[in-house]
Amino acid sequence: MPAEFERHSGCWMLWPERSDNWRLGAKPAQATFAAVAAAIAGGEPVTIGVSAAQFKNARARLPEKIRVVEMTSNDAWMRDCGPTFVIDKKGRRRGIDWTFNAWGGLEDGLYYPWDRDDEVAQKVIELEGADRYRTSLILEGGAIHVDGQGTCLTTEECMLNPNRNPYLSRKEIEEYLRRYLSVTTVIWLNKGVYRDETDGHIDELACFTSPSNVLLTWTEDRSDPQFAISQDAYQRLRHAKDARGRRLNVHKIHQPEPLFMTAEEASGVDQHEGSHPRRSGDRLAASYVNFYIANKRVVMPFYGTRSDAAAMRALKRLFPTRSIVGVPTREVLLGGGNIHCITQQVPAPVGP
Repeated sequence: MPAEFERHSGCWMLWPERSDNWRLGAKPAQATFAAVAAAIAGGEPVTIGVSAAQFKNARARLPEKIRVVEMTSNDAWMRDCGPTFVIDKKGRRRGIDWTFNAWGGLEDGLYYPWDRDDEVAQKVIELEGADRYRTSLILEGGAIHVDGQGTCLTTEECMLNPNRNPYLSRKEIEEYLRRYLSVTTVIWLNKGVYRDETDGHIDELACFTSPSNVLLTWTEDRSDPQFAISQDAYQRLRHAKDARGRRLNVHKIHQPEPLFMTAEEASGVDQHEGSHPRRSGDRLAASYVNFYIANKRVVMPFYGTRSDAAAMRALKRLFPTRSIVGVPTREVLLGGGNIHCITQQVPAPVGP
């Protein structure tokens, strides 16, 4: 699996519409998704899958250069239900179709049904003209991050959660990752960002910005539950080595001040049986690590707080050859994720 900071052929997204996750009939979320798509399209081609009912609306709201294709889904988290693309020894692109169970299945999942989401990866792979590897391993794309040189980052909170693959041991899960991603080293962190409803996805907590360089969500506030999580992750990363035997350089990026769902925002979400409730006062899992690395730019979340500017400066230091573009993404955050969660890169094939 190539690293996200390697060359892409494009990016895939899905269009939000379900009113039991996105407030006010998903109209504010749609505006934000369109802004994210436009920002990424400044660096690489973007395709968005849209339901038949929303096709005309999405086409009218999106810039003309963004490709819109009809595609059914249950929600809009392309990172997690979409494919993971890999490159074979001949430089050809292949797609991994992980099994998707809406982050926990019937017991702990965030919505039901999820059958259409589990079909998204196959549809994207076929539209990209790639061979498909379907696997029985339940895994979301946001649960893994790689350096493109044989190292994978993940969390125990997510990958070892019994609501995903209860009959597999850590060793067996590692073997799946080695087999499908062609990694040789798996670095396990403990928990993800505090109150992350996906059971601690790595893409909220930490990511590779270049080989042997990892960016980590951070806080100096000892009273914040995130403090202990980030401290533990820092110690694990500091003592880890990547697949090539190198020590990791750990860069800290301070999280925004704690953000909470307002009563007005919560009241705009329809309450449906089987869907994750949205309540006034809920803390939101806000993180600056949940950005997208495009070919020519990095598209990062803005939260309208004083920490936005400092986070942008931190990313400029880590990505000196790319422009850094901030997009206000509170509407995506209210739905349970951010920019990285709603995108999926398509790596460029290698060779002539």
